[in-house]
Amino acid sequence: MERVTQSERMLIGGELVESSSGEWSTSLNPANEIPIGRVPAATAEDVERAVVAAEKAWPQWAACTPMERAGIMNSFADAFAARADEILKVEVTDTGNTIRPMRMIDVPTAVESLRYYAGLAPDLRGETIPATRDHIHMTLHEPYGVVARIAPFNHPVMFAVARTAAALAAGNAVIVKPPETSPLSAMILAEIARDALPPGVFNIVTGEGQTVGDAIVRHPRVKRIAFIGSPTTGRAIQRAAAEVTVKNITLELGGKNPMIVFPDCDPDQVAQAAVAGMNFSWQGQSCGSLSRLLLHEDVHDRVLEAIADRVASLRMGDPLSEDTDIGPVNSEAHMRRILQHCAAADQDGARRIVGGGRPVGPEFEKGYWVQPTIYADVTPKLRLWQNEVFGPVLAVARWREFDQAVEMANSTEYGLTAAIWTNDIKNALKMARQVRSGHLWINGSSMHFLGVPFGGMKTSGVGREEGREELYSYTETKTINIML
Repeated sequence: MERVTQSERMLIGGELVESSSGEWSTSLNPANEIPIGRVPAATAEDVERAVVAAEKAWPQWAACTPMERAGIMNSFADAFAARADEILKVEVTDTGNTIRPMRMIDVPTAVESLRYYAGLAPDLRGETIPATRDHIHMTLHEPYGVVARIAPFNHPVMFAVARTAAALAAGNAVIVKPPETSPLSAMILAEIARDALPPGVFNIVTGEGQTVGDAIVRHPRVKRIAFIGSPTTGRAIQRAAAEVTVKNITLELGGKNPMIVFPDCDPDQVAQAAVAGMNFSWQGQSCGSLSRLLLHEDVHDRVLEAIADRVASLRMGDPLSEDTDIGPVNSEAHMRRILQHCAAADQDGARRIVGGGRPVGPEFEKGYWVQPTIYADVTPKLRLWQNEVFGPVLAVARWREFDQAVEMANSTEYGLTAAIWTNDIKNALKMARQVRSGHLWINGSSMHFLGVPFGGMKTSGVGREEGREELYSYTETKTINIML
């Protein structure tokens, strides 16, 4: 085994521990299928231990002043940043994501989110309500207590940290379940959290979703759960939780996101934005990827040609190399699903422009590789238009009339992100109002801004993250009426 991290233990109650079963799960490098580390294969008993530890820890954590919690969270951010290079190497090797964007986005976002919510903690306030003339009516925001975050495989450590910062700032104790196919960075995170946070405030339980995830979701004392992943799993979480008790569950789920291009745009600029928006550096493995490109017929051919040239020039290879633009996808099962989508697109009559299979060469004989791919002449009736591929596959269509573009954009069950490209502000805002997506860019693509809410409509989820709303979502409102 080619180990990329020395730690092999999860974090429960401030201690680094093995699973109660003594069993392990091995993680493979998706670039070459070589084992690179192992993590505990936890059980429902381990989840129970984590819940007990979190229940013991959160009252004292919540009793801290907001400034005291903020100080500890900032120290956590410092400790995380101090091991950034180590985390980066492990995360790249374990996920297949390329190193340049990981360095610029994942680790900095985790650190910045901790600092952002630490700064918001003192602003978590209730209100007084003039409901009557003679009495005082006011609200308080109190933490749920024990909350859980189930992290996805595409950005494991970023979501484990950045998407728990609001919960910590609100006074909750957290249980994190890392993804089973890329869990190794969580072992480093376990060491950092053990030393930086009070025991039990931050717990990490590794293992399979059917065991660990299900135990977390069904635990009656975990009242608040946040999940990022597929709609199928999101619905399963809702069903399983509802069988036990009433829970607050927020879901950021899939996307089949449109980028709508008007004829007054520069084709080269649009092509650059479309390639960036498709997140090829993440192998297209992002729920916010702009995977449907709607080009006005007047610019369709020029933009498509420019995009094809850019995609064809992307360099595939070792994710740790600074020269690599696109690495492998995360797992063998995921690779097979993507290739099945491509085969279905070929069968349905979409016109393949570039890619569509595994790359050729000795360096790609092992590993989970998929070429960056473009299909043209895709219509709303095709499966490639309707189904989220979650891989480096871009579907391109043409449109003529404004209402036609709106109808095409809204013609899937998803509604996470969208981009609108035009120099006409009236068309931009009119289109933005009519497209049913939760997060839109005008003349931009796939950027997140700390403090700006992110989340989806329709099947793409419920709830908003990354802003003030996320902080309040980790609290319950208590109303107090003072009768004078």
